Amino acid sequence: MSQLFRFASAVRRDPAVEAWMQAHAGPLGAIAQCWFDVMRACGSDVHELLHDGHPTACVGDAAFGYVNAFKAHVDVGFFRGAEIDDPESLLEGTGKFMRHVKLMPERAVNAAALTKLIEAAFADMKQRLQSE
Repeated sequence: MSQLFRFASAVRRDPAVEAWMQAHAGPLGAIAQCWFDVMRACGSDVHELLHDGHPTACVGDAAFGYVNAFKAHVDVGFFRGAEIDDPESLLEGTGKFMRHVKLMPERAVNAAALTKLIEAAFADMKQRLQSE
């Protein structure tokens, strides 16, 4: 049985994701938009949808990452984050599979390291799909 989180409704650009971004204006929304754009830029096979009320990025139909805005922070999360290399120790969480990076407007982020995590999560999911 596959342990991938799959969404048949994922599309190249989902208007619901755009509406979410517009509804989350301000500093936290800008952070979420920035990092979701990094996910979108990973490849032409990135699709998206709203899942559990937040933007989710997929390789085809297999989820690899998401963003979510809260009252004081943004999570950049990874569905198989527990299994990707994190040399800068950015990832938080204790779940069996998922991990996230917590971002706050007043706290600097290691943008290069977070970009590498996003790229690693994308590449990891591509590999998982090819192995199926």
